[in-house]
Amino acid sequence: MQKSYTQKTSSVVRKWHVIDAKDQVLGRLATTIATKLIGKDKRTYTPHIDAGDYVVVINAAEVVVTGNKEQDKNYYRHSGFPGGLKKRTLSELKAQFPERVIEAAVKNMLPKNKLQSPRMVRLKVYAGSEHKHQSQLGA
Repeated sequence: MQKSYTQKTSSVVRKWHVIDAKDQVLGRLATTIATKLIGKDKRTYTPHIDAGDYVVVINAAEVVVTGNKEQDKNYYRHSGFPGGLKKRTLSELKAQFPERVIEAAVKNMLPKNKLQSPRMVRLKVYAGSEHKHQSQLGA
């Protein structure tokens, strides 16, 4: 009789992955990152256990989008005060904060539950090719 496997929190092994975002399409890149953060690419995947890996994304400023999304896609935020809705296009946000574009895309692809926040903490995004996680990658 074959038994089903359920991973325990104590048996989680996390790896570090470096992903170069240069000339990659934003949506497809975000799907790959979300899969690694959730841990669905592992054989030991268990839905209620946070067993995903760490992901370091470099060259976030050089990610591309298809179609007219540079001008048509909008990002909204609200100050909490009446009339405090702010709107930015993708090109404006990418020029000032290229990391936030990838972070927003990945966050929207993660399940909306209490595992979302710890998974987002394991995502490290950098606009250029330099990052400070070289020592973790060697391990």
